[in-house]
Amino acid sequence: MSGLKCEFELLEAFVLVILWIILTVLTLGLGAFVMPYYLAKAPINKTYVIDSAGQKIGRLYVDFSLAQIIVHALIWLLLSFVTFGIAYIVYWFAVYRKLLNAAVVEPVGATHLPAE
Repeated sequence: MSGLKCEFELLEAFVLVILWIILTVLTLGLGAFVMPYYLAKAPINKTYVIDSAGQKIGRLYVDFSLAQIIVHALIWLLLSFVTFGIAYIVYWFAVYRKLLNAAVVEPVGATHLPAE
């Protein structure tokens, strides 16, 4: 049976979370609006499409630029201020939706596909 296989390690997640906690403190909380993108993007980019024999045939890749992240994050930052932080909860789901819609499957061994 074909499917998906994620090879994102627990240690990678731990280091990523620690890094973003430090960045969030250093940026006085503004890093918290960019953090969801990088926390969600990391496991997606380490996910492979496998065939029925268990061989990797493709890899999920999210090509989402920092400029796109900042524009989306600024909108949600304003919404979070207006709603006293309640919108930040919904923001995480909006981030996942954006990243999954931007994900493409590239063949194993290929470099990143050019943006269309």
